[in-house]
Amino acid sequence: MDCIFCNLDDSKIILENEGARAIFDIFPVNEGHMLIVPKNHIVSYFDAREEDKKYLWKLVEECKKYLDEEYKPDGYNVGINCGEAAGQTVMHLHIHLIPRYVGDIENPRGGVRGVIPEKRIY
Repeated sequence: MDCIFCNLDDSKIILENEGARAIFDIFPVNEGHMLIVPKNHIVSYFDAREEDKKYLWKLVEECKKYLDEEYKPDGYNVGINCGEAAGQTVMHLHIHLIPRYVGDIENPRGGVRGVIPEKRIY
């Protein structure tokens, strides 16, 4: 299979558990931006079994602790793109854990609503 997340280089893995791995995003939004990826090839979050979701969310929590210690962010955005219309470019489920820092943008109000920029500020 020609999937970048199925063929991860072990040296890129920051944290992992039985069912998921965490790596740094190669195109980070902010310093410390991580991707949490199931070990099984699953295209969309909505295709994942409950067991897969359990491993993913457990690793999200571990990654947050890691990032708190290493980067000391002021907040986080957590996001999943499901389908091309939502911006998914790698068709293997992955959760974005994006550290946020005071001042990284002028006005962070609206957070993930920024996927449609004119809807972010309300």
